[in-house]
Amino acid sequence: MRSHHIDTTGGPSINCRGQLLSLATPVVMGIINVTDDSFYEGSRMHGLHQVVEKAGQHLQEGAAILDLGAQSSRPGATMLGPEEELNRLLPAVHAILNHYPEAIISVDTWYAAVAEKTVHAGAAIINDISAGELDQEMIPVAGRLQVPYIAMHMQGKPATMQHKPQYEDVVREVLDYMVAKLAACRAAGIRDFIADPGFGFGKTLEHNYALMKDLSLFRDILGVPLLTGISRKSMIYKLLDITPAEALNGTTVLNTIALLHGTHILRVHDVKAAVEAVRITEKMKGN
Repeated sequence: MRSHHIDTTGGPSINCRGQLLSLATPVVMGIINVTDDSFYEGSRMHGLHQVVEKAGQHLQEGAAILDLGAQSSRPGATMLGPEEELNRLLPAVHAILNHYPEAIISVDTWYAAVAEKTVHAGAAIINDISAGELDQEMIPVAGRLQVPYIAMHMQGKPATMQHKPQYEDVVREVLDYMVAKLAACRAAGIRDFIADPGFGFGKTLEHNYALMKDLSLFRDILGVPLLTGISRKSMIYKLLDITPAEALNGTTVLNTIALLHGTHILRVHDVKAAVEAVRITEKMKGN
């Protein structure tokens, strides 16, 4: 298992329950879906032993963060209520930390109550695909909990987001949204803000590639860590006319482009391939 050290070169870092995670070298976040209907079948977990096994595999392959989600956010998915989400997430958080006490767990939720209870159970990061839009309590709660907060841009809601998404200028609009969201989060006391442009969330294929092309603008203008989540998404498999199961190669290509454009965190299903992309791009950058 690789350790992730504090970097002394002054690069960005986030405070995960007192553990400083350096992002000076980009890190990989491994997806663990405690769901029955994630869009990518290979990531669905049934039973706690499978969750723990997947966590162990991700950590072994070099993941710095484990992203635990119980809600499928694929277009048209049915939404779980907070109680059902907690019933799936809490046992998973406990089980992972029981086996891997040093693991940094991020919880993928838009419910403030779920975020609060899972953080009290040991999770260290909140990953909110709605950036506080689906629960007005989320940003104040994240500020109170003093944990890193990942805010993602999404046009519409998961059920409707892919129904004719429209922008005049997708890059400018998502950037403006993030500038305003960062200010709101800072005002709520959130110190570690991580921006996620939300690839595939209320965006067409063209929108997604326009965002990828200008990803470095987000890093330069916002001045905060960037998360990129494009693993096996439709911007890859629809373009290449393949299935999500066949989209690992395309994912690696896009992850590499994202790294060269300054992303700090890659959120992926396949940790080993992403870690290799990080190592190669870092070598190319002379690090």
